Amino acid sequence: MAALQRRLAAFAAARDWQPFHTPKNLAAALSVEASELLEIFQWLTPEQAERVMDDPESAHRVADEVADVLAYLLQFCEVLGVDPLVALAAKIDRNEVRFPVRRRGGGGGGGGGEDGGGAATGDRHSSE
Repeated sequence: MAALQRRLAAFAAARDWQPFHTPKNLAAALSVEASELLEIFQWLTPEQAERVMDDPESAHRVADEVADVLAYLLQFCEVLGVDPLVALAAKIDRNEVRFPVRRRGGGGGGGGGEDGGGAATGDRHSSE
């Protein structure tokens, strides 16, 4: 991860792009690239979305957008001095406390409902 951040920083420095790599600009670019990733899936059915990597052209588009999202995220973290792996580990730790495992009658799986978390109890998503 650090090597990729250094490579991205060197790439930007060689092109004198650092003045433009402000936290605001990088956050905006990250949002745009995430939206471009979403655009690939916009009108697909759930079944089509699950098979998107089966088509070489769409698989290439997905991989390119994932790379763009990750590149801007890593640059954003570098500019602000955030270690993305430390930040993610800390977030998972907090979410494990915030969203404890709940046993459901009859076994695992599934979400939501009165006894299993989800919208009825206010749990929404692990990344919040």
